[in-house]
Amino acid sequence: MKEIAWGFIGCGEVTEKKSGPAFNEVEGSHVEAVMSRSEAKARSYAERHHIRKWYTDAQELIDDPDVNAIYIATPPSSHATFAIMAMKAGKPVYVEKPLAASYEDCARVNRISEQTGVPCFVAYYRRYLPYFQRVKEIVNNGVIGNVTNVQIRFSVPPRDLDYNSKKNLPWRLQPDIAGGGYFYDLAPHQLDLLQDLFGVITRAHGYCANRAHLYQAEDTISSCFLFENGLPGSASWCFVGHQSAKEDRIEIIGEKGTLSFSVYNYDPIQVVTSEGNMSIVVKNPPYVQLPIIKSVIEDLQGIGSCSSTSISATPVNWVMDRILGKL
Repeated sequence: MKEIAWGFIGCGEVTEKKSGPAFNEVEGSHVEAVMSRSEAKARSYAERHHIRKWYTDAQELIDDPDVNAIYIATPPSSHATFAIMAMKAGKPVYVEKPLAASYEDCARVNRISEQTGVPCFVAYYRRYLPYFQRVKEIVNNGVIGNVTNVQIRFSVPPRDLDYNSKKNLPWRLQPDIAGGGYFYDLAPHQLDLLQDLFGVITRAHGYCANRAHLYQAEDTISSCFLFENGLPGSASWCFVGHQSAKEDRIEIIGEKGTLSFSVYNYDPIQVVTSEGNMSIVVKNPPYVQLPIIKSVIEDLQGIGSCSSTSISATPVNWVMDRILGKL
């Protein structure tokens, strides 16, 4: 079995619990080296997680002969640059979502992947979790019949740090780094799940506003879209809503009933049909990226395949850029 020796570019919060430990949980995989521009961060992460090497330069990590695959866990604006550097060095890539900060950058990544023949995978890990696998099973088994409409409803109050944005603006609210505001950070998972269920979205329109004026990026978005199979959908996102409006919900309407679920809270899946109501609780693994990381590693070892590639991830950015009026 081929041993996959990972090099991490970026070792921030997401790598502590969601992803990092999972790379050592899969047979034939281990973390060889990590990189951060901050020497203190790189050294601390390496020491705490018992990793042999650390770097402060991404190229040095990519060039390390003991590293044969790269995990990119940086803000989206640098995803394309680091992915292209790695693929040109012949090293497969696993990139945090979204694939890049724009649709154009996604196209660049795909072009280099095709030219080099080096694969690029994207961390749309929710589609691999047992919770969302159950959602897919319910839809595919025809429990709610032919699907006629889809709705995303998401509303949260402002975060405490949003009020201090003029002094210390989080990178997720800096469009040149994140691609947009919180929308570009949170909507990708929702859109990827729906496209995994119903196919690519081929038409999308959006109306964006800044209603609270806490920061410059959009804080309220309404959208409508159409899937390739003719299914229409709509969505609303509000990142400055009142606590009473807090909601994390996708509703799938069918001819025989409705299916609703959350994307971030993992609330019980609700199924309502003429036969009655069902509330389904599904537990996820402690490291939420473990199932997809296992799939990526097995793909690289030639014993499986991972469906969350840069090709499948690109339509998510296209839809977001259409909604934001960037395309």
